[in-house]
Amino acid sequence: MGRLDGKVALLSGAGGGLGRAIAAAFVAEGASVMLADLDDAASELATTLGAPAASVPLDVTDEAAWSGAVTATVDAFGAIDVLINNAGILRVAPMVMTDLAMFTETVAVNQVGVFLGMKSVAPAMVAAGRGGSIVNVSSVAGLIGSPGHVAYAASKWAVRGMTKVAALELGPVGIRVNSIHPGLADTPMLQSYRDVGFEPQSVAPSVPLGRLATAADVAQLAVYLASDESRYSTGSEFVVDGGFSAGASARP
Repeated sequence: MGRLDGKVALLSGAGGGLGRAIAAAFVAEGASVMLADLDDAASELATTLGAPAASVPLDVTDEAAWSGAVTATVDAFGAIDVLINNAGILRVAPMVMTDLAMFTETVAVNQVGVFLGMKSVAPAMVAAGRGGSIVNVSSVAGLIGSPGHVAYAASKWAVRGMTKVAALELGPVGIRVNSIHPGLADTPMLQSYRDVGFEPQSVAPSVPLGRLATAADVAQLAVYLASDESRYSTGSEFVVDGGFSAGASARP
């Protein structure tokens, strides 16, 4: 308890499975959290979490909306110490069946959304003079190839690269930037696989630790990267996949 005492976080995609777990973990560790999302799920979660949480509508592809979310966070809590770029979508299809609209939609949310988040929040962090931590949620699909993920992989590899560039640019002003790379996590996003006839739980036997990730597994890593415990880590990939990406022995 108290690992994030006094810190203020802005969390995108707060209404989804990972977002809800991250929000709850941050509040439990003493942070104040601005929950940002497109729908009412974030505001409902803020009501549940109580005074340390507030909510703001956010379309991560809209630069003006990001500016509004930053202003709302600073107005509510006085500063921003942590940005969690968590919002994302998954579209599963073979490359030759991925149309341009599907590809560009995925890139707009998963890649452009992260870019706009970092660009919008960094000046507020610099102005506060407290340093900061930016955590970009990528994926193991940003580390290894996977059939059916051409759009998703393009966006998640881009997040990995942008993280490193931002770490180099923002390190001199005390802002750390790292990426999280979850494996398959047991969240509502897995429905995208079921919609195309694939059961994600069938992958569990090929994971060295024998199960899919939980949202809580990922949330605890986000807590670490947001906290001062990770004060000398920046520009790095933090993998939370049960060993799935370790090598060929992790495959069926």
